[in-house]
Amino acid sequence: MENQKLLTEPAKGSRSSQTYILITAFMALFAIVGFAYYGLPFFFDFMTHEFGWSRAQVTSGNAVGKLLVGPLFGFMAGWLIDRYGPRSLMMAGAIMAGTALVGLSFADSLPLFYLFYIFNALGYVFGGPLPCQVLISRWFDKNRGKAMGLAYLGIGTGGAVVPLIASGLERNFGWHLALMALGILVFLIAFPMAFFIKDAPAQHNVQTNVQAIPVKNILRDRNFYLLAFGSMCSIGAVGGVGQHIKLYLRDIDFAQAQAANIMSIVLLSSLAGRVLMGFLADLINRKYVMILIYMIVALAIPLLLVPDFPGRIYVFAVIFGIGLGGDYMIIPLMAGDLFGVRALGRTMGIILVADGIAEAVFPMLVGAIYDGSKSYTPGFLMLIALATLGAVIISFLPKNKKQETA
Repeated sequence: MENQKLLTEPAKGSRSSQTYILITAFMALFAIVGFAYYGLPFFFDFMTHEFGWSRAQVTSGNAVGKLLVGPLFGFMAGWLIDRYGPRSLMMAGAIMAGTALVGLSFADSLPLFYLFYIFNALGYVFGGPLPCQVLISRWFDKNRGKAMGLAYLGIGTGGAVVPLIASGLERNFGWHLALMALGILVFLIAFPMAFFIKDAPAQHNVQTNVQAIPVKNILRDRNFYLLAFGSMCSIGAVGGVGQHIKLYLRDIDFAQAQAANIMSIVLLSSLAGRVLMGFLADLINRKYVMILIYMIVALAIPLLLVPDFPGRIYVFAVIFGIGLGGDYMIIPLMAGDLFGVRALGRTMGIILVADGIAEAVFPMLVGAIYDGSKSYTPGFLMLIALATLGAVIISFLPKNKKQETA
């Protein structure tokens, strides 16, 4: 009875600590994902123009970083978080993400470009969604979906303001100094908050009351592979569009400021998507919420291919943004339901590696298809099919959730 109470009610006096944890996760995602990940595509057209890089090359940095860092460090990061808590890794991630943007601001050769993208990937793994997901899951139980949705507003908020900040800085100081300034901001925003984290004490930590599922059992479970491959499909589709949206908008003669506004609208709409999907995830079966999110992504991309009509790109930005908002947030909630909170770090460490591979490969593939055909149509059609496939795969997951995470 006492253990059950711990699973459903926070200890007395914990609300202020939970608030700080929520703000910390918000700010980490704001800087390390919103700025360091979603901010970089704003600079791709400057790089292609100044350095003569192709679209496959300029989007290959993310692929090189994720493909090298994910398999080598993803599972290790999950194990370290489960063992020692998220604090130290979040501080390290803030340093590496900030260093990456500063380095990319003067990287004028592909080897340097790839090197600092590796730092960016390390910052994402150690300071981004993985430790924030575990941090939220350890401090929140009954309202975990809402808490995760609120924390993930940081990504949308950061991603919404970074094109506007970058556009203003670029206009006044040039793109090199603009990117350097963003790197400094990433460190100043994310590091101090992580420094003062208190790792979840026993009375807050669900994992102290629940026996963890061994990793070998997780890897033998078909549901793990359904979740991994389903999420890879949708994340690949989202990444494929997100990494190319600035280049696509420039192709259709959007000015720099107009393109920045569209990128901002996408991420602003993701705020509504995260709140809505987090709310739904606490009300109905999360499997159906996940399918809904993936179908929203699949239905938004065709708007980039249909004949132009007034407001077409704006309609796309809103719908795609809502799907984007829920996409990353729903995965750890499903993983917690399927395998329990105590194994969440290790489970998500593996799944985020898989998702990172998809997120890295498909933008580069879309770029290569464009370089060959001089059109985004075949690449975007591939992404539509990919997102739809993700929804089909997720439909095979069970409806039930684990008792200890209910």
